[in-house]
Amino acid sequence: MSESGNTTKDGPGAGQQPETLKRVMGPKLLLLFIVGDILGTGVYALTGKVAGQVGGAGWLPVILAFSIAAITAFSYMELVTKYPHAAGAALYTHKAFGVHFVTFLVAFAVLSSGITSASTASTVFAENMAAGFGWDLPATATMWIAVGFLALVAAINLRGVSESVWFNVVLTMIELTGLLLVILVGFFALGSGSADFSRVMIFETADDKSIFLAVTAATSLAFFSMVGFEDSVNMVEETKDPQVFPKIMLSGLTITGIIYVLVSIVAVAAVPIGVLKESKTPLLEVFEAGAPGLPIDEIFPFLTMFAVANTALINMLMASRLLYGMSKQNVLPPVFAKVLKGRRSPWVSIVFTTLIAFALIIAVSTFLPESVIASLGGTTSLLLLAVFAVVNCAVLVLRKKTVEHKHFRAPTYLPWLGVVTCLFLVGPWARLDDLIQYQIAVALIGIGVVLWAITWFWNRSVKGASTKFRNPEELS
Repeated sequence: MSESGNTTKDGPGAGQQPETLKRVMGPKLLLLFIVGDILGTGVYALTGKVAGQVGGAGWLPVILAFSIAAITAFSYMELVTKYPHAAGAALYTHKAFGVHFVTFLVAFAVLSSGITSASTASTVFAENMAAGFGWDLPATATMWIAVGFLALVAAINLRGVSESVWFNVVLTMIELTGLLLVILVGFFALGSGSADFSRVMIFETADDKSIFLAVTAATSLAFFSMVGFEDSVNMVEETKDPQVFPKIMLSGLTITGIIYVLVSIVAVAAVPIGVLKESKTPLLEVFEAGAPGLPIDEIFPFLTMFAVANTALINMLMASRLLYGMSKQNVLPPVFAKVLKGRRSPWVSIVFTTLIAFALIIAVSTFLPESVIASLGGTTSLLLLAVFAVVNCAVLVLRKKTVEHKHFRAPTYLPWLGVVTCLFLVGPWARLDDLIQYQIAVALIGIGVVLWAITWFWNRSVKGASTKFRNPEELS
């Protein structure tokens, strides 16, 4: 969805210099953007679910998820400095393999992960709204609040959103404030003796699960908290020096990893595992247990709503624009490229992605009311882990192709390790209790394949043209 306006010798404006995005982001601003991209729904919603898999050692899956994310981040660091364009995984896949349908599958998987992530965030928003106002609502009412919130997000996107990096900084500071408050209250509880630090070293798994399988499943779920760093490559064309990406991306991952580990430790120390596991607002339980005399627990649900609202808005914005971009590339029906007059927002793409999100929330809330967040968040991880496996492969393939400028090069063993770890977490052993994640993922990708097939038939029979990406650089 690049609006860079690049022209070719055969197109209008031949001979003119192509327009480029303004490079305004220095290292500090880029660091805040990456941290803000990673922080969000996962840690606010899934801390209790992760602890429920392994007991007090909920910090271990977080560390493992961070390690796997960091391995794949090395691949992104090499590719973004080698190909400093804003199209991300789809572009790297296309340059490595040159198979248009494979590029499409990767792009649609990224799109689908945005929809499942926004659906997760909307559910968290609804549950925290109920907690903030003291409402005791049935699951159906929470579901309709989530749907209503997504409708509001769609309305905002239809009106047109001018993304501001500085606005992202403000939201990042709000998200950080909420998590730092959790950590401070947790340490206060430890210091006052109202928390039990010994719980942090206790493994508790279901009777039918080994520790290995429990940790694997918890790591797969915790991985949802670490995603977001891959989106930062979309800012490469607005970064003053793209070669700073490796240092800044690793710094951002490390900062968020440390925060997540501290949150998971104080959460299980302050709140009994059973309570934490069953709670819809797990971090709110930390305030109520660790500092019952402070009114922070009345404010925290609204901080959480602010944080996850940003996640939902950005992901639905990404999904609709990516759908629009694929339509403009002539690999999806042209109707998705229709825009509102005046506002210029891709209204068909916005409506379509919103309807899919509605269907997801309603279907999962109806059939699995107790595990909506885990199922949708786990599907996001599943889709992105598959994409990350392809990106790690792409790094190895593209080693054969050189570029004129200097770029970061990851140690060769890391992409191989990234392929193995990502594929391992894609397997059914990583989500034994929630195989519906595969059904959701297959259904979403199936929608994309059907749309591709319709476009292929139309292009071949009516227009006599092939179905392929004309310029993958302009996808994102």
